[in-house]
Amino acid sequence: MNSALHKPLLLLAVLMLAGCGRGITSAPGDVSNLQRWTEEMRQRPVPPPDPEPFIQQFETFQYTAQNLRDPFSDNWRDPGCSGSNCLRPDDTRQKEPLEQFPLDSLVMAGSIGKGPGLVALVTAPDKTTYRIRPGVYMGQNNGRVTSISENHIDLTELVPDGAGGWEERQASLLLEDR
Repeated sequence: MNSALHKPLLLLAVLMLAGCGRGITSAPGDVSNLQRWTEEMRQRPVPPPDPEPFIQQFETFQYTAQNLRDPFSDNWRDPGCSGSNCLRPDDTRQKEPLEQFPLDSLVMAGSIGKGPGLVALVTAPDKTTYRIRPGVYMGQNNGRVTSISENHIDLTELVPDGAGGWEERQASLLLEDR
């Protein structure tokens, strides 16, 4: 190192060491100061312990609504529903490829054929084009294709009614103008 740098560093080290020694009033090895402080701490009265926390007693409650629907389960049947007139999705049915996409993300690209053999072409967000016939399910609301024309696809969706049941809703997918 440079000798011009040595002198200021040495002076700084000496000043720091001198500053450390100013607070010492007793000789090294003298522990009387520590003993005096320890004795003062022992003489102080012990503070009382904190009071025990108050534990509030709650009133017990017996749940008596076993025949009502479970609000945390999707698998329930309306207790007022009887027979086959109850609307509800078929949970045992295997999902079709277009049911993974929301209906508004699907695009009708065109149609092929005429009359009862008419097939619609639908493009999904993953850029795959599917051939659609009546009876096919699409969209995320259990939408079943009811009819196909050259410029639109009609569906019947099964959506929650907000009161624990299901209701049918009509929807359409229109041919996209390009």
